[in-house]
Amino acid sequence: MKKNFAYGLFALLIAVASCSFTNKTFENDDKDKLLIDLITYVLAKGHYEPKDINDDFSVNVFEDFIDVIDPTKRYFIDADIKEFETQKFQIDDQIKNTEIGFFNLVHERLIKRMSEAEVIYKEVLEQPFDYSKEEMIDIEYDQMAFVETRDQLKERWRKQLKYATLNTFDSKASHAQEDEETAKAHGHEPNEKQMSASEAEVSSRASTLKTLDEYFDFVADLQRKDWFEQYINTIVDEFDPHTFYFGPEEKERFDTGMSGKFEGIGARLQKKSEGAKITDVISGGPVWRDARIEAGDLIVKVGQEGEEPIDIVGMRLEDAIKMIKGPKGTVVDLTVRKIDGSQEVISITRDVVVLEDSYAKSANIIKEDQKFGLINLPKFYVDFNDYSERNAASDVAKEVERLKQEGAEGLILDLRDNGGGSLKTVVEMAGLFIKDGPVVQVQSSGKNKDVYDDKDERIQWDGPLVILVNELSASASEILAAAMQDYKRGVVIGSKQTFGKGTVQNVIDLNNIVRSNENGDLGALKLTTQKFYRINGGSTQLEGVKSDVVVPDRYSYIDIGERDQSNPLKWDKITPADYDVWKGYIDYDQTIANSSERMAVNPQIKLIEENAKWLKERQDENVISLNYDDYKAEAEKHKLRSDYFKKMNDYDSRLTFESLKYEQELFTQDSILREKRNRWHKSLAKDVYVEEAVNVLQDLKMNNIKNAKLASVKG
Repeated sequence: MKKNFAYGLFALLIAVASCSFTNKTFENDDKDKLLIDLITYVLAKGHYEPKDINDDFSVNVFEDFIDVIDPTKRYFIDADIKEFETQKFQIDDQIKNTEIGFFNLVHERLIKRMSEAEVIYKEVLEQPFDYSKEEMIDIEYDQMAFVETRDQLKERWRKQLKYATLNTFDSKASHAQEDEETAKAHGHEPNEKQMSASEAEVSSRASTLKTLDEYFDFVADLQRKDWFEQYINTIVDEFDPHTFYFGPEEKERFDTGMSGKFEGIGARLQKKSEGAKITDVISGGPVWRDARIEAGDLIVKVGQEGEEPIDIVGMRLEDAIKMIKGPKGTVVDLTVRKIDGSQEVISITRDVVVLEDSYAKSANIIKEDQKFGLINLPKFYVDFNDYSERNAASDVAKEVERLKQEGAEGLILDLRDNGGGSLKTVVEMAGLFIKDGPVVQVQSSGKNKDVYDDKDERIQWDGPLVILVNELSASASEILAAAMQDYKRGVVIGSKQTFGKGTVQNVIDLNNIVRSNENGDLGALKLTTQKFYRINGGSTQLEGVKSDVVVPDRYSYIDIGERDQSNPLKWDKITPADYDVWKGYIDYDQTIANSSERMAVNPQIKLIEENAKWLKERQDENVISLNYDDYKAEAEKHKLRSDYFKKMNDYDSRLTFESLKYEQELFTQDSILREKRNRWHKSLAKDVYVEEAVNVLQDLKMNNIKNAKLASVKG
């Protein structure tokens, strides 16, 4: 390739370092002020399209920050907003002078108002809801004004809580009614233990109270730094939707998500008042191998090997997790309260935990006497600290080779819901399917474009290829789909257009920029530094990749693309790269025409589109009745419609899906993996998109044979 992939990050760090950022002396070593100074400095020097921090910028930050922390307008009152507005045009000046007066004012008021809200919601939930009353609630909160008095605020809470409780009440009341009707049908009085309508009302309010208590317990755990991170991200979001500040804990979660592994015990936890609840045991991890801890158990104390255990009841979940996680090979002693109420100390040796669901997986598809391969890729993962470790490109290469060995005659690469990831893995992955040549073009602000090439002339897969995408296929997924489309190497099947994210981000460790720092870990900034372009010169920004064969899905009419995000960068184009289309024997246009004809008359596709339109209608419903009879009538109407669409789940493609031989050998030791694959295969058998992808592969295969014979005759 013409440029090393680390070049963009390296150049940015050099540029920032050369500007000699100096840690200013802040009163009381205020870390918040340091972060503001540092982040705005990096944004100005490194962002692809820096913005002027002026009065317009100030107004946007003001409005967006209020919306982020009080989106349903049930904490602040109008007097608060008027007081905040005295600084509405000063935020830009505060940012430039590393002042945080606006944040301090809003944060202090929020904590006060949330404390008052705890009293309000408990007062509201002490009183029964009158479900016979004719009243409505408007849930389009962004069009709503802030109230002026506490009584008005309490009324807003009442309506919102009544709405939140209504579905629970309906479930409990309907259950009671069904029992009464059943009893009468059998000629006896209903069981007195069954819940009456009034009891259902009391019980449903109690459920809502419990939910709110748990939410406010979670909020109470939030520290000032957590709210300040929200403020910083409101500022950086004004630059574009993919520039993001990671606090230290968030950065660790991001790295884990990208690498698909971490060091710990291998269990997902949820905070409960009585401890940390095990919600899921990760297959293959230390807890799974030990087999003494199961989902539903509670961790109440944590001790490091040989040390006195510490009670974690009431502790912030983040702090408890820090104690439980640790380096591979170390031992943690967990005091566990089992589901049956017994309690014991269980010692677990920490290890590297692999999140297999993040990784590529494959399956054989059997149709009559033909076999095809499918690879599902959830993201373009990579270990940023060591590229030689497991990554998306090397894993897909392995799966391709395994599928070839098992006799696959065509390949489907499923990139649906794949939000992207590592740019380097895209180029390597594209190289599996082409001889050589450009894959993507990258433009830095004010600089000439760089073309990233596949220089390896080997082609690992030269057979028929289909790429599956949808509206949530983004970034790296779009690069790969676009490259295969431009080369006419494969057929792209999916949504009218993909997500439309055509920008490149680098993660900058802020600790590496400050010469001296006594403020602890400063976190990192994910910064938009470049835009990428197709090899034909067009950007995928906003427009995404337009599928060769367009099929609807449930997202077809819902606003979820880049164009629907806040502050997206604009679409543009550059000169095309020098490339030659695929020389394989593919009747590309006829294959697409055949597929489009099949999709146009497919009843399952028509049903999916009908469902997508209905979901859009439901999403646009903003005014809802709080009268139970009206709500019930509306709910029944929606239930009938929902039941009608359930027949989509009855679809059977009549395709057979099998795990590859190497994976079948693992099933003898891992029953959880077997069950996961069985569920996946059942889901694939109902997937009309996969079915059509197989049809396209058959067409491509037949065209290969036909055109190869013609070429032979002419020769």
